[in-house]
Amino acid sequence: MTTRTASARYEGFGKDGRGSVSTQSGVLSDQKYDFGTRFGEEPGTNPEELIAAAHAACFTMALSFALAKEGLSDGTLETVAKVKLEKDGDGFKVSRSDLQLTARVDGIDPERFREIAEGAKAGCPISKLLNAEIGFDFSLNG
Repeated sequence: MTTRTASARYEGFGKDGRGSVSTQSGVLSDQKYDFGTRFGEEPGTNPEELIAAAHAACFTMALSFALAKEGLSDGTLETVAKVKLEKDGDGFKVSRSDLQLTARVDGIDPERFREIAEGAKAGCPISKLLNAEIGFDFSLNG
């Protein structure tokens, strides 16, 4: 079992508050997040962006391992995850995450590739964590 940690701090409340987020690895260290970074275009991060990064990374690695299991050893996988935040009653919810994959993998049939990729999408721990619809599309050898 592996445990990873992150921490968040928020000073002040509501739209006037300012926050920072840090990760165990130090990749994020007191990275700014607040109302402007979440709902506007201010520099900094936000929870949905971090979920998108985690989902893209998790799915891409899961697919890489699944392709290796098929005996494939060379190629490139690039995934963009788009996480949608929408109003839900008085609050908000992440309603979906769309994975867009661009792959260069020689020696595999597109239908078999789709089967493997769909399995990776379903089996990725972040996909399992999300209580959201997960979309998927890909281009192969493009």
